[in-house]
Amino acid sequence: MADQATILHADLDSFYASVEQRDDPGLRGRPVLVGGGVVLAASYEAKASGVRTPMGIAQARALCPSAILVPPRMKAYSAASKAVFEVFRDTTPIVEPLSIDEAFLEVGGLARISGTPESIAARLRAEVRTRAGLPITVGVARTKFLAKVASAVGKPDGLLVVPPGEELAFLHPLPIERLWGVGPVTAGKLRERQIHTVGHVARLGEAALVTLLGVHAGRHLHALAHNRDSRRVKAGHRRGSIGSQCALGRRPRPFEEIDATLAALVDRVTRRMRSAGRAGRTVTLRLRFGDFTRATRSRSLLKATMQTRAILDTARTLLWTARPLIEERGITLVGVAVGNLDSDGGVQLELPFQDPHDDGLDTALDAVRDRFGSASVTRAATLGRDLGPSVPLLPD
Repeated sequence: MADQATILHADLDSFYASVEQRDDPGLRGRPVLVGGGVVLAASYEAKASGVRTPMGIAQARALCPSAILVPPRMKAYSAASKAVFEVFRDTTPIVEPLSIDEAFLEVGGLARISGTPESIAARLRAEVRTRAGLPITVGVARTKFLAKVASAVGKPDGLLVVPPGEELAFLHPLPIERLWGVGPVTAGKLRERQIHTVGHVARLGEAALVTLLGVHAGRHLHALAHNRDSRRVKAGHRRGSIGSQCALGRRPRPFEEIDATLAALVDRVTRRMRSAGRAGRTVTLRLRFGDFTRATRSRSLLKATMQTRAILDTARTLLWTARPLIEERGITLVGVAVGNLDSDGGVQLELPFQDPHDDGLDTALDAVRDRFGSASVTRAATLGRDLGPSVPLLPD
């Protein structure tokens, strides 16, 4: 049904902050910040004052002195996400999760039993409000790219349908930052050449974009500027990486404390990998510095693993390469992810035939934590340290 707008992008509004406002009536209609040293989420009342993520708490309070700061409650957010995804799967069997608070849905085969995509989207929003108590915005379009753009433009708590034949009229006046892959650096290069809108990108031509940005980025942006996106919604899509990140706040921290935080994150990530039965090959370290610049370091292993020791050794090597930047700029966030995950945990064994998934110690620690709680066993280096809130590491 390529001639119809049948792809929905459903995105919860200021998810963490909305859960806090749902659960505490005293927070409703008031500016709310969720976080510790940095803002993990801000309600729209706080965003109206210029607060953004991942802004430091001190800066956020300066912009919005009346803001109420609450610590993150990951269990509550996980439960809310589960309730929302139940609504998604009751709406259509073709659901592709993107993160804890958003997904693509394909509703093209539901016309006879459920009505038009717009009416399905409207009912979905009402169901999420009734069953989960949360606001959600839905964009509807023929491509995944444009459905996601529509939901972003339709926020907060909205429904925006881009009709077939009107896609470019909707897309081209938007700023270049609406294109996937256009961050501050790319936007700067384009604006230096007076390229400010998606329409400007479309008129520039593929060859000029390739010359300016390189082959991959140039072709990618040229296709998106013409709404060319052939990807379909994939039901049962498994995530390509498992990760976690920790906001550290603005205060200076010794390198040893950062290393301890990284170790705790690796413990958490590898435990989740073993629980899911998935081994991975690529270890990625993500850092945000005190000046809000970012750095990413990756290294691939020779074979997939879910062993804590192997992944931590690799992550620590990456951290050491970034130490000069950390000491120069300070650090506000550290994250680690393992990608190139296998589909079923299967790994080619090598002589001698020892299971690369596990080294015995991992199994013992997992068993203790499963029985007595995740905090029952911790690394000595983390005792007495405030590691800040830890949240799942999501795609940039």
